[in-house]
Formats: sequence, structure tokens, C-alpha cells
Amino acid sequence: MRLVRRWLLLICLWPLGGPWASEILLTASQDSPSVEQFVHALRERRPNDNVRFVPVDELGRPAKLDPAIRLILLDSASLEWRLTENPGPPALALRVSRVQAEKRLGKLRPPYLSLLWSDPPLDRQLRLTRYLLPQARRIGVLYGQHSQFLLEELRRAAQPMGLEIVAQAWPDLRDSRPLQTLLQNSDVLLGIDDPQLYSPKTAKNLLLSSYARQMALIGPTAGFVRAGSLASTLSDQDDWLAVLDRLLDQSPGKWPRALYPKHFHVVGNQQVARALGVETIDPLAAAQALALAEGERRP
Repeated sequence: MRLVRRWLLLICLWPLGGPWASEILLTASQDSPSVEQFVHALRERRPNDNVRFVPVDELGRPAKLDPAIRLILLDSASLEWRLTENPGPPALALRVSRVQAEKRLGKLRPPYLSLLWSDPPLDRQLRLTRYLLPQARRIGVLYGQHSQFLLEELRRAAQPMGLEIVAQAWPDLRDSRPLQTLLQNSDVLLGIDDPQLYSPKTAKNLLLSSYARQMALIGPTAGFVRAGSLASTLSDQDDWLAVLDRLLDQSPGKWPRALYPKHFHVVGNQQVARALGVETIDPLAAAQALALAEGERRP
């Protein structure tokens, strides 16, 4: 009886010792210092779980994995691998932009896949534009074949802010006339994270053309801010780790089909701000102002 009572006591107290350990598997096309850093940081956040990295080429078929594994996809190669068949563990896909998903998936949203968007929310980028350039009303937006679907969302977000979206297709990047037309009819250029339009190949033309008209480019990424755009919002590694930590505490059945991180930062190019006659950008103050203004409805 004494032994039975001891076992009963242990069973009653077991939940107080914390949740069952989870098997968390991260995968990508290959290991790298940045991947190692990310895995290490997640392991530190979840010391009770078994957090490991395996290159996607070593995993075999998704259906062969234990369905109880929490799977985290870190690049497009691992996403393509998970899309090869429906059976297998549910997956959280990082570093996927809205445009990339539209190009690869269209309207398809597999039930086993949760997409954690890498590009900044459009309404947040519009708020940043209004915060930094309160006189700007006509927001110029270049779009391509795979980013056109975002225009209606942009217009819905812009209307209550008193902003007008001036959209211009740019089908042939060798032809600068669409860009010049848009610059003539806009107060500021807002970059969509469309790698067809915003890439190292187009950066010089975009930035020099906007500078020639003393016009700011907002976004589309932190890399473009370093290259010469005015500012952008972004979520860094710590922001994404916080999202993962929260989601991994939930059952996969509760994971959202798509999600933007709640927390974010503002990055600005002070040299560009001075050249355009814009007030010095205070990233912390800007992020706080945007966070206070957000009552966002996101896709």
C-alpha cells in the first residue's frame, strides 16, 4: 500500500514538473553558421525539448518521419521537400514571402503547413510611410505577375489612412518607362518584397531614379535599406524565436495557416534621410508609434 500511495503521489505531481519533451526537427538544404546560431538559440529557449538540425537530403520522405515531430522548415528547398507528399508531420515554414507563396502555391494552403511570412505586413509599411512622410498621399507601387494579387489588399489598407495607391506594372525590367511614369505620379515609392522587381540587378536603377526625383523608397527589405532606401520594418531572429516558442507550446492542430510576427523593428538609412531632407529616423520611437497605431487585420 505504501508503494501504491507513492506511485499515486508521483502521478498527481507529474504535471507540475513541466510538459512532455517534444522532438523539434529543423531542416534546410545545408547547415551554415546562421542556421547553427538559430538552432542553438531555439535550443536555449526550449531546454526541455530535443532540438536538432538535419539537412533535408538526409531526411528521406516526409511520410517516413514520426508524425509527432515538430518540423521547422528554414528555406525553400526544405519547403519543396515537405510539399512532395501530404503524409508526414505538420511543419512551420520560415523565410517564405507572400509573393513566393503565391508563385509556388497559388491559393493552395496544405493543412499540414503553417507559413510564417518573412516580408513585412503591407499595412505596417504604409503606417511607416505615413509616419516618416506625413505629407505624402500618393503611394507609388510597382508590381509584377506574382505580386499583382497584393494590390487590392494595399488599397484596402490605404483607404482609412487617407492614402492613394498608384500602381504600375513593370513587365520588362529592361524598360524603365513604367518606373519613370510611376515616379512622375507619386509622392513616395513603396517597395513590395517581389524578388523579380527588387533584386541586386534592379537596385541601381530603382535607387538612382528615385534619387533623381528626390523621392523616398520605403522597403521592401532591410537589405534595400542598407543599399539606399529610406526605411523599412522587419522582424529579426529574436522576434521569430518568440513566435516559434509560443507556437511550439501549442498542439499543431492550433497552428495558424499563416502568420506575421507581432513584434518588429524599424531600420532606417540616416544618410538617405539627410539627402532627402527627412528628419533623422529614430527606429525605437518609430516602432513604438507604429505598434500603438496597429489594430491590424492581416491575411
